[in-house]
Amino acid sequence: MSFSWTEKDLNFEQSNAVLEPISSLVIACPGSGKTKTLTRKIAYELSRLTSSRQFIVAITYTHRAADEIHERIEDLGVDTSQLWIGTIHSFCLEWIIKPYAIYQPELSKGFKVIDLHDKEKLLEELCKPYSSQRVTFWDCEYYFGPTGYSLGCSDTSKHPAIHKVLTEYFNRLSANRQIDFELILWLSLKLIESLPRISKLLSKLFPLILVDEYQDTKEIQYNIIASILRTGQESSRLFMVGDPNQAIYTSLGGYPIAIQDLAKLTTLTIKTLSLSANYRSSKRVIDYFGNFSVNNSIITAEGEYRDYASRITYNDQINRDQLINEIAKVVRYSVETLGISPKEICILAPQWVHLAVMTRGLIAQMPDYHFDGPGIVPIARDIDNFWYKLSRIALTEPSPQLFIRRMRWAREVLHDLADAGVDASRLDPRQLLRQCNSLSIQENDGLTYLKVFFDNLFSALNIPFHMFDSLEQQYQAFIASAESRIERILKEGVNQIRDLSFFKKAFTGRSGITVSTIHGVKGSEFDIVIAYALLEGMVPHFNDQLGDISASRLLYVVGSRARKNLHLFSETGRSRGKYGDYLPTKKLKSCNFTYD
Repeated sequence: MSFSWTEKDLNFEQSNAVLEPISSLVIACPGSGKTKTLTRKIAYELSRLTSSRQFIVAITYTHRAADEIHERIEDLGVDTSQLWIGTIHSFCLEWIIKPYAIYQPELSKGFKVIDLHDKEKLLEELCKPYSSQRVTFWDCEYYFGPTGYSLGCSDTSKHPAIHKVLTEYFNRLSANRQIDFELILWLSLKLIESLPRISKLLSKLFPLILVDEYQDTKEIQYNIIASILRTGQESSRLFMVGDPNQAIYTSLGGYPIAIQDLAKLTTLTIKTLSLSANYRSSKRVIDYFGNFSVNNSIITAEGEYRDYASRITYNDQINRDQLINEIAKVVRYSVETLGISPKEICILAPQWVHLAVMTRGLIAQMPDYHFDGPGIVPIARDIDNFWYKLSRIALTEPSPQLFIRRMRWAREVLHDLADAGVDASRLDPRQLLRQCNSLSIQENDGLTYLKVFFDNLFSALNIPFHMFDSLEQQYQAFIASAESRIERILKEGVNQIRDLSFFKKAFTGRSGITVSTIHGVKGSEFDIVIAYALLEGMVPHFNDQLGDISASRLLYVVGSRARKNLHLFSETGRSRGKYGDYLPTKKLKSCNFTYD
């Protein structure tokens, strides 16, 4: 029986997108119910599958988005056994690299995916000989296209040195039989081009491929997906959704493909659809961030806050020395006078380096408030690491609300144990959860707690995990990465970072004030958004080749996160060395708007 819904659940545009039978490119404005539409589309298509051997595939930009969509579909009561959802890297690993690695010389003798912590350490080492040229691992960001790699650094004077660093980097990886996330894409494309039967098989398995946040997709990713769709010759369809105005990952190769280019690449007939009703923000907020629209989208205010008397402020006079005090005032006023919940407040800056001092200062000034954010969580979100997956179970409490989620995590843990060569056939997900839940550990240091949990669990299961190379390597990487993050966050003044409560924040919903970069908050929404360091050279970054276009997109993302109030700062007194002080972002300064 087909999955159904009512007019109260989906509006006309959303319903049309779900029911559209041919391939579609959906332009979705902020707050338009994009995720709701995507989940209903997946649920609808799952209910229409005619073979138990077929899968609906949904590719998301982040693992967090994949988890959210998966859980929403489960909440609808839909069977997700024929749904595969995850990032493009996970997709390539699962469906292309692991099954066909023996056909690729770089992979045929085995491989290991290097995590971000080890990648950073290796690049830092390789950059040392070029310190006189001021080359750091930050400059070594690169991404693969269909014909090779491109550098993310716009300072061309550093390029010769960076190429030398990356040549040695690739040699080291090859010698150690390692690949990083970019090489996952590159080698997947090589495999899928050299072995057409991969695309042929996958096109039969996947009647529909959905892509979320398409504007952040790279050319090589478009090519991998298109190879499958071309082979399917319309039997395999495409559903892409996103917002070109929020394309803020262009420095990493992401871009919103034009529909005519997409049709040519996939050889599909593709229909353009739109979601134009914003259910999130007030009309005043929508009118404001509309000033930074690059694609001139039409957006209408339709939500419960449509007529809210939003306060939108801009301060370009305050000195950076007074900024923490001023933001603390805004937070206290929002909570104590307006009655806003702290978890509905977000503080943004362009980069984590800007947030370190701010977070430390706010924690010192406001000890009665809690702060959440990826930058102050002691374990990295490394979804491909077995111990990260097991940590999700270790750091969450058994509850009816989390049962389905924890069961899914348990299935993933057992799947990875089997991949590592462990015979865990006697266990099912319920038994694994029952064993995890039975452990009683009296330890307040988060990392020590996890180590004891891991040891006790595997001792109870009679599995000597240290004897399995992949589990041992991932264990060492997980612990080293956590220790490195803890050391960095301690230096930033967050002295409680070792506490078990901080570790548990990694897997609980936000409970305090969110602290994040602009990039890190995309997809989220808050009653109050406070953004600072909106300065030329930061927004946009001085290395950003798109300049004003990137600035507009970043400001569009900042503004469109807010439901009610928006507070912006371009503080004075931030030194730019020999260039003097940073000045306000030009696109923001030139915006003709009557601020409160």
